[in-house]
Amino acid sequence: MPTTKANDRVALVFSLFDADGNGVLEPEDFALMGERVTAAVPEAGDRAKSRMLDAFRGYWDTLVRELDADGDGRISPEEFTAIVLDPQRFEPTVDEFAEALAAMGDPNGDGFVERPHFTALMTAIGFRRANIDALFEAFGPVEGDRVPVAVWADGIRDYYRPEKDGIPGDHLVAGATR
Repeated sequence: MPTTKANDRVALVFSLFDADGNGVLEPEDFALMGERVTAAVPEAGDRAKSRMLDAFRGYWDTLVRELDADGDGRISPEEFTAIVLDPQRFEPTVDEFAEALAAMGDPNGDGFVERPHFTALMTAIGFRRANIDALFEAFGPVEGDRVPVAVWADGIRDYYRPEKDGIPGDHLVAGATR
């Protein structure tokens, strides 16, 4: 059973992924979001950027494959919630998305995401700065004001787990409105 926080997290992600604000998700939303995110860390290599764009396409492809029964190429908030809160159906997509996004934040490949890269990526997605800062702190930054790539990737995975409550990702929904 999804927690209230899980439903809040998913509703926020839906609103952010709806890049054109028309109330439904379409392939153009994921293309636009992919462009924003890959532009956020210019020093990230072409491989990382390509992987991130592929992850956004994979996210969209999973939604369409799993949910678009009428073939209209659009996903409603209700359809979105149904899939992302079903780990068995969505887990591989979330895994790849988490790994790709965290890798984008580590352009020098040292295994850590520095705060400026984290902030740039999360801002490109559309999260509020206060929420971004609170999340980064919740990940327990280490020397050099950075967090391990694996910690962020695991945090992204937890964000989509319906049974999770009291996780660092909950900082993203605190007072968040789009």
